Amino acid sequence: MSTSEPSGIDESVQAELIRLRESIDNIDAAVVHMLAERFKCTQQVGHLKARHHLPPADPAREARQIARLRELAQSAKLDPGFAEKLLNFIIAEVIRHHETIADKEQVRP
Repeated sequence: MSTSEPSGIDESVQAELIRLRESIDNIDAAVVHMLAERFKCTQQVGHLKARHHLPPADPAREARQIARLRELAQSAKLDPGFAEKLLNFIIAEVIRHHETIADKEQVRP
């Protein structure tokens, strides 16, 4: 984050802007840490699926999760379409990880 701000901004406005940006930075850090925890869990799922020869993707589960997240987003006053796009992005990454794990598991003796 740049510390340079346009000159001429009222000090109280500047202070509020800094306070809000610090909150945003803290929230961003929390989001990254939560995503890291989520991916730790999905990695475990990927290993379990690979060991039991289950497919990397589970379209029924994904559809349920998308519907669930859309409802949560709506109740949180967040655009459900945005929440769906975000979850689809995450799901695609999870499936990619699961495919990689499955490929590695097949190579093991």
